[in-house]
Amino acid sequence: MEPEGHSVKTGILEGVRVLDLSRMLSGPYATMLLADHGAEVIKIESAEGDSSRRSGPFKEDDAKKDWSGYFISLNRNKKSICLNLKKKEDVNFLKKLIENVDVLVENFRPDVMKRLGLSFEEVSKINPRIVYGSISGFGTEIFGDSPYKNWPSYDVVAQAMGGLISLTGYDENKPLKVGPGIADIFSGSLLSFGILASILKSRATGKSQFVEVAMYDAIVSLCERAIYQYDFNGVIPKPEGNGHPLLAPFGIYNAKDGFIAIGIVENSYWNVLKKIINSDELNSDLKYGTIALRAKNRDELNKQINIWTKRFSKKELGVLLGAKVPFGPVNSVKELFEDEHVSNRNMILKIEQPFGKGKSWKIAGNPVKFKGFDSFNLTPPILGEHKNFYASKLEPNGSNQEKNFFQPQKQDYRCKVIFTNRANKDFEFYANSFTWLNSKETYIICGISKNEFKPHKNFLKSVNFYFQKVTQEKDEHKENIEFLNTKLSNKGISEVSLIDTESEVLISTNIIP
Repeated sequence: MEPEGHSVKTGILEGVRVLDLSRMLSGPYATMLLADHGAEVIKIESAEGDSSRRSGPFKEDDAKKDWSGYFISLNRNKKSICLNLKKKEDVNFLKKLIENVDVLVENFRPDVMKRLGLSFEEVSKINPRIVYGSISGFGTEIFGDSPYKNWPSYDVVAQAMGGLISLTGYDENKPLKVGPGIADIFSGSLLSFGILASILKSRATGKSQFVEVAMYDAIVSLCERAIYQYDFNGVIPKPEGNGHPLLAPFGIYNAKDGFIAIGIVENSYWNVLKKIINSDELNSDLKYGTIALRAKNRDELNKQINIWTKRFSKKELGVLLGAKVPFGPVNSVKELFEDEHVSNRNMILKIEQPFGKGKSWKIAGNPVKFKGFDSFNLTPPILGEHKNFYASKLEPNGSNQEKNFFQPQKQDYRCKVIFTNRANKDFEFYANSFTWLNSKETYIICGISKNEFKPHKNFLKSVNFYFQKVTQEKDEHKENIEFLNTKLSNKGISEVSLIDTESEVLISTNIIP
């Protein structure tokens, strides 16, 4: 399935197909990272659309308020299908899509997908090799039962419960939320990593994989310094303002026309900075000569640095400190638009508007770059724009049968056989040889050396057969191979014959259309 208007550019994730049931920020950010790099992301929306479509802001020339900045930023390069998952026919349509995707992503509360009949277990029956990615506030009982599992959660809740807000601001009595939706964005970034790791495993084993990120967990991970501080020192970390509890000078300082950041860790950088400032007070090694001394005397040190920096403009400080010590100006968004670094590295994307000829929106770019591969900046989808396209590509019952006749040959493919025992432990073997037997039914027969495998059928539960191309060249039979691997997944041991010969164990099973 490749929708019309697909760019001729090549992304590193070309060939990965993602079904995106998520909405708002966390899940859409995860799938945005994938779509930017060539994954085919199919967004499933209700008739009203993702809530972010209505969240604003809107351009003045968007009279109907169809194009929210929130939605555009997170959903470029995606496709859109409208479904009502309370209707049986729409659920069936979704299940047909599930058969032909690599990944499903959702960020509902843990019980919602189960109520819809779309839990990981149910979806794995439809597509035994799928990667199922989930973001929620507190996760599922699979990885540990949370007392908050039924609580709804958004970014500010995760920031609060995960400890981030307790560390932010100047005063513990006046807590501050971090400006951007960091709990959503960090959780989405982590899920994107989890999805790619799971794809590798799924393709190696032929088995489905569940991966989840709880937003609470993500923020605890983000606050890693506070965790070890409390354990090592027995002190509850508090807000540090613009400073650092263990380092100085390390923080935000005044300039004539704004603020700048300085971050000194190594003594080598401290020696460079104090030489530039050239102050008798700062030259005292007895007071500031080591990391520990600078941390101990950080209040006085930061005052001295501030006295010096506020004599200069941000530009002047750039000349004095830039490329000499870790330094940077505190930029407004306007200054980001004017910064040569941002423009040269394509960190503000232009997205063509579907109305107002020649006009474009500007949104934040993707920071992950791959040499030799492009990223994309295609217009986000109109609500439900691609329903007819995908409906036309869904094969009616029985039309898959023709793929049964594709039989990979050993000069081009190798076959991995994965046995699962009754304790759910996997044993993987590459077949020395394989052949096809065509009669009333089609059979695959694989041979494994007896030096590697001793058959004990009573201890085995299931077998997976998994074909993969021998070379790294693009596989023109990719869909046929995926279909074949699906048909050969999770074969019960009663469906498999094990024949003991002089040198090999022959493993055979039929392929049911």
